[in-house]
Amino acid sequence: MIKDKRINKIEEYVTKHKSVSLDELMSVFDVSKNTIRRDIQQLVEGGDFKKVYGGITVSDNKRTKLESFQDRQVRNQTEKELIGKIASNHVEDGDVIFIDSGTTTIEMIEFINNKQVTVITNNIDFIVRALPYENLNVITTGGILERKTNSFGSLKYMDVLNAYNIDKAFMASTGVSLSNGVTNASPLESELKTSVINRCSEVFLLVDHNKFDKYGLMTYCRLDEIDYLITDKMPNEIYQDYAKKNEIRLILAV
Repeated sequence: MIKDKRINKIEEYVTKHKSVSLDELMSVFDVSKNTIRRDIQQLVEGGDFKKVYGGITVSDNKRTKLESFQDRQVRNQTEKELIGKIASNHVEDGDVIFIDSGTTTIEMIEFINNKQVTVITNNIDFIVRALPYENLNVITTGGILERKTNSFGSLKYMDVLNAYNIDKAFMASTGVSLSNGVTNASPLESELKTSVINRCSEVFLLVDHNKFDKYGLMTYCRLDEIDYLITDKMPNEIYQDYAKKNEIRLILAV
């Protein structure tokens, strides 16, 4: 196995198991202790992992924390706009779509506000910004207000989702990895996200490149449940192979 591919696989393995000994890595990847030491040193230098006695563990910054909508909104703004624009190309007149809470999905409104679309959403900012556009039939999910994400979550009743056949869902995530799937930092939102995935014909995941190999508090779906993955940079070869194997269409927002 070539070095870069082996290091990527080690990264996924450690992320999945949280903390791993050198001896375990030697056994799993069938390499010498010196090779493993060099490999994990490269991971440590990347900042997402740290050495512990006899092994390696996930650093605190590998796991994403719940940040306020305002703090996330100013980060990678240009990339988010491009992703939102590309995602909007897949929305057609007459569609019933779900738009998730998130600082990337909110960008879609600038590119669908001239279309005749029914939008189901828990995204408060989308609801407010949609007010001038009578062609957008907006249906809110309701639920408990999650102030940090400017969204509604934790539905007690799923009547809204059960009443509609959703054509396309445009989902956000705080972190994506092969080991943990598509994750979210807010427990209030996760039940809703999972329900949407189960009700939808086509699922689009909108994430910038910084979300890869990160994970949040809760997994709301497996990565192979995604149909389209829209991002601003091509992910590494492991993700490309996984997408091809699982018939996930990778789309670059350029």
